[in-house]
Amino acid sequence: MALDAEERPSQPITKFESMLKTDDVYFFDSEDFEDIIHHYLNNGKISLAKKAIKIGLQQHPISIEIKLLHVEVLVFENKVEVAERLLDELQILDNFNEEIYIQRANLYSKKNNHIAAIEYLEKALELSDDAFDIYSLLGMEYLFLDDFEMAKKNFIKCVSLDDEDYTSLYNVIYCFEFLEDFDGAIYYLNDYLEENPYCEVAWHQLGKQYFSKKMFKEALSAYDFAIISDDTFIGAYFEKGKVLEKLGKYNEAIENYEATISLDDPTSHAYLRIGKCHEKLGNTNLAKRYFYQTVHEDPLLDKGWLAITDFYYRLKDYKKAAYYINKAINIDGENPMYWKKSGKIKTALKKLDEADFAYKQAVDFGNYDLDTWLHWAAVVQENKDFHSAIEILKQGKEFHPEEASILFQLSGIHSLLHKTERARIYLAEAIILDADGLPDFQDDFPAFCATDWMQKILKEYKNTSK
Repeated sequence: MALDAEERPSQPITKFESMLKTDDVYFFDSEDFEDIIHHYLNNGKISLAKKAIKIGLQQHPISIEIKLLHVEVLVFENKVEVAERLLDELQILDNFNEEIYIQRANLYSKKNNHIAAIEYLEKALELSDDAFDIYSLLGMEYLFLDDFEMAKKNFIKCVSLDDEDYTSLYNVIYCFEFLEDFDGAIYYLNDYLEENPYCEVAWHQLGKQYFSKKMFKEALSAYDFAIISDDTFIGAYFEKGKVLEKLGKYNEAIENYEATISLDDPTSHAYLRIGKCHEKLGNTNLAKRYFYQTVHEDPLLDKGWLAITDFYYRLKDYKKAAYYINKAINIDGENPMYWKKSGKIKTALKKLDEADFAYKQAVDFGNYDLDTWLHWAAVVQENKDFHSAIEILKQGKEFHPEEASILFQLSGIHSLLHKTERARIYLAEAIILDADGLPDFQDDFPAFCATDWMQKILKEYKNTSK
């Protein structure tokens, strides 16, 4: 098997590029051409790879390896039919070449026929003395089919062949997580660490599994071992900070977030977490400073703008909260969370028309949370536009058909419009779904609950709930 270009001297590549700049023609052996082509493909220089393939086939017209690299380029360029014809020709010449089956698998994968791709990869596996790359390709094909169990098995084989193949290790854990088998992931990682006790990647992943199971003490230990294995591993410091936050150890969390900043360029995520820790500690000015740094570092990070907006909202400084959420909207006017937050702030400022518009934008851009519909309807209702409130709640009901709160609110509004029978129907449906919501409903609609028929329903409810 030819070595990768990075493992050979760069002289053939230099010589080839020198040839392209002149009218001279130099001879290369076929392995040199393979290395040159691999080099260009690995660096995304497709046009140079194609030139090397063309000249390589002129000098070595029967080289199956160069022709297979030609197939790889054809597949990349989506020239599927041409690639298939060339593979047919090559298979007549060498029916036992594993690379032919691998390239056929790539073709079928390109066509989204992943089952056929797997069949060809299994055939390549039978012919191969080096199965590592094939197991990796099989794992990816099974991922395309959402067969995470089989994907996991193939990536595990990759790791067993090369315990430093961290890409496959990450994929193994990804499969465990998707299957929600956190215990299985923990068992696998502990087993892996028995053989590789100083693998910071595995310790880091183990910490994340423990964190998912709220086993914070174990997670801390795992991150500590990751840091012992590599004291420049930024991810371990950051994740350790998150665990310490959960445990209420905010000063220690800050130390770990600051470690990530000292080791590499500061990130908006680190500034954000530090700001939230200072806010929990009551360090208002420091919290504010780090929230400012968050949005300065990354103006597109929505969590940063929401954090600084929430900071002022909690202080009841609604004007400043509105100022910052408006800045966020100016940067990304299609972010539904920004519009939802704007609706909440405009409501607090009693700017009901602007709140109405903000909630409409939030929904138009894809936010269908239950509280969005309820708050939007409440704003419109406060504006005395009862019919629009009803339409909003009906839309919300389509997304949340089992939520009694929407039905309670619909019942109340219909009652205020003196549509008693309709109100009665909505109320009955709401009580069936959630009788416990009735007390809150009484607080929200006192005038409605004072009606004779409502008093009767309340009395019946109290008698049956005893």
